[in-house]
Amino acid sequence: MRVLPVVLLLALAACSPKPVEKPPVPTPKTVAGDFSRPLDARGTEPFWNVAIRGTTLTLTRPDQPILIATAPGAVIQPNEASWTGKTPEGLELKVTLYTSTCSDNMSDHVYPYTAEVDVPDQSPLSGCADTVASLAKGPKP
Repeated sequence: MRVLPVVLLLALAACSPKPVEKPPVPTPKTVAGDFSRPLDARGTEPFWNVAIRGTTLTLTRPDQPILIATAPGAVIQPNEASWTGKTPEGLELKVTLYTSTCSDNMSDHVYPYTAEVDVPDQSPLSGCADTVASLAKGPKP
């Protein structure tokens, strides 16, 4: 008679659900951008260009004065870099690049960065960016 309770306990143990193992939580991938080289950011509608050369930010737009700002350097975070510079007149110009492919819809060039430029008293400008060396080589496949 003692065997029957043991057999019942073993049968119950075999039927009970096994603990579910949780899958490992994936860690977000960080894409590293090389923000140390000279960069150009470009946009359309309206057309604009920002040259990033060390600590100097130069914004050019048709029929607008050239805006030159000096930034202390880039603030680099995972997947983005931003420069906040001041013009000699004290205006603030902020350029942010995100490591995200971008197309300007005007060329075959595939840009590795999406760009956003905050201009004083205007709506932000959006566009694409790449290193000057890559832009000189022409379109990427």
